Amino acid sequence: MGVYSYANEQFLEGKVAQPDIDNHPFHVTSKTGFGVNAEQVVTSAITLYSRFGWNDGKTESWSFTEIDHTGSGGIGVLGRLWKRNNDRAGFAFAINGISSEHSRYLAYGGLGFVLGDKGLRYGRENVLETHYTAHVWRGIYVGPDLQYIVNPGYNQARGPVFVPSFRLHTEF
Repeated sequence: MGVYSYANEQFLEGKVAQPDIDNHPFHVTSKTGFGVNAEQVVTSAITLYSRFGWNDGKTESWSFTEIDHTGSGGIGVLGRLWKRNNDRAGFAFAINGISSEHSRYLAYGGLGFVLGDKGLRYGRENVLETHYTAHVWRGIYVGPDLQYIVNPGYNQARGPVFVPSFRLHTEF
């Protein structure tokens, strides 16, 4: 894994035109972090959850997205409350951030595997999401989803944006 501080130093010393997380000698690195998940059943049809995750943010990310710390929570409701036994609905929020070295790397023009456009004005990414899963027929479910994202990609110069999506789930 590349190290953000090393890539930033190379750029600031004029050795490269823009930071490059992959431009480093072979070395062994590690990433430390943890995650915590809590769920609470309120009634037989309502569940609350919260999650927290953190990593040191010193090295590049190789997993699903570039997040160094996150907190989220939400509520899930089963459709039997409105006589749709196989449906589900939910509302969630998330607050995501990256480390100061990571944000400097992106502000200097570095590229991550998902982020980077040389215009980073850092701000925490805040997400509100609502979703519904409707049972249509036998093993077929459809799921509209809507997210409202403030500072997408941790950039105050972007957004806010609405992101609609739609899922199709089938069971055989």
